[in-house]
Amino acid sequence: MDVQALRARADELMAQFERMRSGVGDLQQQLKAVAATVTSEDGLVTVTVGPRGQVTKVEFDPRIYRRPNSKELSATVTETIRLATEKAMAEVEKLVRPFVPDSQFQAYIDHDLDGIFRQLDSDLPGEDKR
Repeated sequence: MDVQALRARADELMAQFERMRSGVGDLQQQLKAVAATVTSEDGLVTVTVGPRGQVTKVEFDPRIYRRPNSKELSATVTETIRLATEKAMAEVEKLVRPFVPDSQFQAYIDHDLDGIFRQLDSDLPGEDKR
């Protein structure tokens, strides 16, 4: 690459970097607000999870006591949590995809924004390594 092409690439990376920096506050707020709620097929279990798939709420319909099968209940709760987590992760992915190259996507999922910015800094030509 010639010097002019390198400069153009550096300018492009810097513009991308600045877009990400300026949008990161909003993105963090949107990510924190992600919540997914799923109700089991039988309607007896409802689970809500947060942006990292953490369970924030579990509700049982009172009819659940009419069928005291603990193994079935356990399977239903586990499956409902899995589905809610998938739903939350899909929402997180939708929010961060416009900002993130595929190679950095997992770091975004892990909310490692400092690591991502360090990577972007190191990709810029002529920047001092920190």
